[in-house]
Amino acid sequence: MPKLKTKSGAKKRFSFTASGKLRRNKANKRHGMTKKSKRQIRNQRGTTVAFEGDARLIKQVMPYR
Repeated sequence: MPKLKTKSGAKKRFSFTASGKLRRNKANKRHGMTKKSKRQIRNQRGTTVAFEGDARLIKQVMPYR
């Protein structure tokens, strides 16, 4: 069997936690911050764990992680 390639876009955007869950950045923080409340901006900081259905699809394009 040949080796499978990892999608480089997924490699740059996602990482795994120690328990094997998928970590992702939070969305909606690129522009337009003046329209958003301070609470919303504060809650958008950092990373979060991806939903299980999404994580299953992402793990398919990251076979050796």
